[in-house]
Amino acid sequence: MSLGSIAGLIAAVAFAILVAVTAVPLIKLGRVFDELRVSIKDVTVNANETLSEANKVVRDTGAQLTRVDAVTTSAAQVAQDVSALSALTSATLGAPLIKIAAFSHAARRVLRAKKGGREDS
Repeated sequence: MSLGSIAGLIAAVAFAILVAVTAVPLIKLGRVFDELRVSIKDVTVNANETLSEANKVVRDTGAQLTRVDAVTTSAAQVAQDVSALSALTSATLGAPLIKIAAFSHAARRVLRAKKGGREDS
């Protein structure tokens, strides 16, 4: 063997070692990319499920808000009806009650005046 062939052999072995040392990180990087692909697929599936659930919640919330709107509208109508009924009752019963109270007071004063001979104020 000549000195040139030994140098070539050493260069070939060094190149083989360099390829082996470089191949290990590349293999590991390939595994990382495989795991990344699987993770992205899982995230996509979970995101689709999450979006479906969010859409369902939004639809249900809209339906509940429609029901709440109907209830508040009814409550407002009931409040108006009660206010009108209160005003009607006050107008219907208030004036006669005031007249009865005034008559009662006047009648008591007259009776006291006849009984005792004097008027109370």
